[in-house]
Amino acid sequence: MKILKFGGKSLDNGLGIAKVLEIITDNHKQELSPVVVVSARGGSTDTLLALIDKARKGEPFKEELSLFWEHQTECSEIKFEQEQEQLLRLLTGISLVGECSLKLEDEIVSYGELLSAKFVANALERQGYKAVAIDSGDFFVTDSQFGSASVHVEESREKCLRLFGQLPSSCIPIVTGFIARDREGVRTTLGRNGSNYSAALLANFLDAEIMENFTHVDGIYTANPSVVPEARKMDELSYSDAAELSQFGAEILHIKTIEPLQDKNIPLRVLNTFGYGSGQNGTLITSSPKAKSVRALASLSQKALIHFEGRNMLGRSGIDARIFGAFKSADVSVSLVSQGSTERGIAIVVSEVDADKAVEALHQEFRQDLLEGKTTKIYAEKGLAIVAIIGLNLAEFDRPYRALVRNRILPVLLNNAVPDNTLCLLVRGEEERIKALNVIHGEMFERPKRVHLAIIGHGTVGGALIEQIIHQHTQLKEQKNIDLRIFAIANSRQLLLSHTGIGEGWQEELKQSASVNSLAETIVEYGQKFALENMILVDNTSSEAIAAKYPYFASNGFDIVSSNKKSNIAPYADYIHLRETLKKHRRSYRYETNVGAGLPLIDNLKLLHLAGERITRIHGLFSGSLSYIFNTLTEEPSRSFREIVEESAQRGLTEPDPREDLSGEDVARKVLILVRELDVAAELSDVNWKNPVPEQLRKLSLDQFWTRFGELEKEIEELRGSCSPDEVLRYVGDIVWDNTKQEATLTAALKRVSKNSPLGRVSGADSCFEIYTESYGSRPIVIQGAGAGAVVTARGVFGDLLRLAEGYES
Repeated sequence: MKILKFGGKSLDNGLGIAKVLEIITDNHKQELSPVVVVSARGGSTDTLLALIDKARKGEPFKEELSLFWEHQTECSEIKFEQEQEQLLRLLTGISLVGECSLKLEDEIVSYGELLSAKFVANALERQGYKAVAIDSGDFFVTDSQFGSASVHVEESREKCLRLFGQLPSSCIPIVTGFIARDREGVRTTLGRNGSNYSAALLANFLDAEIMENFTHVDGIYTANPSVVPEARKMDELSYSDAAELSQFGAEILHIKTIEPLQDKNIPLRVLNTFGYGSGQNGTLITSSPKAKSVRALASLSQKALIHFEGRNMLGRSGIDARIFGAFKSADVSVSLVSQGSTERGIAIVVSEVDADKAVEALHQEFRQDLLEGKTTKIYAEKGLAIVAIIGLNLAEFDRPYRALVRNRILPVLLNNAVPDNTLCLLVRGEEERIKALNVIHGEMFERPKRVHLAIIGHGTVGGALIEQIIHQHTQLKEQKNIDLRIFAIANSRQLLLSHTGIGEGWQEELKQSASVNSLAETIVEYGQKFALENMILVDNTSSEAIAAKYPYFASNGFDIVSSNKKSNIAPYADYIHLRETLKKHRRSYRYETNVGAGLPLIDNLKLLHLAGERITRIHGLFSGSLSYIFNTLTEEPSRSFREIVEESAQRGLTEPDPREDLSGEDVARKVLILVRELDVAAELSDVNWKNPVPEQLRKLSLDQFWTRFGELEKEIEELRGSCSPDEVLRYVGDIVWDNTKQEATLTAALKRVSKNSPLGRVSGADSCFEIYTESYGSRPIVIQGAGAGAVVTARGVFGDLLRLAEGYES
């Protein structure tokens, strides 16, 4: 004999009921003596509860009741005339008195299972099989705890064996789940999802060989797949692991289902109704699974934490007994308990619906202690959730915990269960629950590390970066175990969002996207809404407004990668404020491309400084654009300065208005950025910056500037003419540290340098930096390479992203 149990979604009209009938008849043909247990058909229980609520409020309910009956009678010869009359009478009575007891509620919701059993039995009879609908209230005997009754097991076993002993051997019993009767014959129910418990008890009573639980999913997963997309199906589980999962909210299993099966070593297999015939194996629950250990996650929402605090509690006996006595009197069940070693307080987790009466019960019990000041605070913190980690002990919790902290999830409470194979975390709200499940699951099962990017700016650098990320996505997953997902792309007008990731065709999608006013706030709220983990803001603009929002992003869980210099050249107070915010919220900020495009300059400078190396000078060509212009002027003396500048602009090496590069202001900014890396509290005004563009040309329109370009060209030619045969012109940034005065001299100017020096030998658009230190003396550390260009800069930003993402692994 086997027990076949079908859930409500399996029993709904259409493919579901057709599959159910196929499964039952196949088992009957194989002479496996199936006994079928059914839940209410898809959504019926919820509909009945909604009808009760409408009737209680005095609202019209007949239209909804009519729809309920349409659903029940569709594809059926049975019209349920008697049941229709009874249900209408009960709901009308509720409407007249304006209330509904738990006893009456049990009577009404039982119709879902009763109708379901009759429907299935009738459908089988129409196919030529002998089937009988059995009300489980005819043998399940319970107490009178309406809404969640307890079964009198031995009394129910005796009645069950007597009833089933009278059935013809060729008959297929269709038994209602969930419902029962007390000793007075009054209808009771076993609590929501109690049909699984009914089926398990029936399997125990009838000594079934196996129970098969048919649902709408393929088995039991390492986490709820609707919350954690990467959840994996488990082929086998032990009774104890299954019980632990059911205890902490796994929806497929009722909390009491396992014990009756374990008592007689009856296997339970969880299967997908809709996958029947495809060779599925579902999840098998036995006493001795092949896998000796299992790891899985479950969660319970709508929890509250009861805070009980007092003075001089250390050594006072009976406090705990009084607390739990008060809870017992108020019928409050406890989930978790935590008590500090100093015994100054106790934290107790209960269901949110019980929180107020739990607090009231404690206030009553400890009213004298509150008056005397021995007990100081009793209150409830609501809106919490439990995340249970099955199969992981504290010794293995280091990586998941670091990942939680990195994603701004700080558990309110951590409980290590006895035995020590289950850890429970108490977190705040649904967002934290969902994010915690995904973060922990990723660490436990080592899925590709999911990193979510919000990219602002998609011009030459930003566009190149987006294409690089999309192109490298698969390779990064395979080789680095990193899943880079772009969830936001924005410009100054529009914002494209997708929590599952943006890919090819993003340009057209962005054009069709809506405009936004509060860009930063919208991105942050979107990330929170979808509980995205490992979020990084990528700023490829030159916007002061975006840079000013870095502290806001950091305080909301974003790390930052930026090619935008504005934050690093902001007033020093703002500069420090950002770093304090980053430190407070444990966020990272990477900006290697602020100086030297993709060269490894800033990271190396930081390492030298942190290692205690005293840096005495940083001297170099800080601008790849100016480097190209003046290198070409040296290498191709026959070409005019104007011709070279025009070519640089056409190649995108300078800004559309080349004065922005020719002025040397960009070099001055980079000088400031680097000196601040040495913890010097400098401002941009501290840089002695020489602008080669004559004063009279600086405020002209671009067209007027080009008309009078000869005035600039004349000055440059005069400077070039003043160079000796061994000298060349270069625009040089310089930082010189005076240890005696404890101050830095900062300059940016067009200078003559030796042809044979590192700066004089540079060609193309390379940048070159000479770093002088006390240890290295007169022999500088030289860092040289491509210092300009969208692709190079994008590669540098990509490098910063990967360094951050790889850091998430540790």
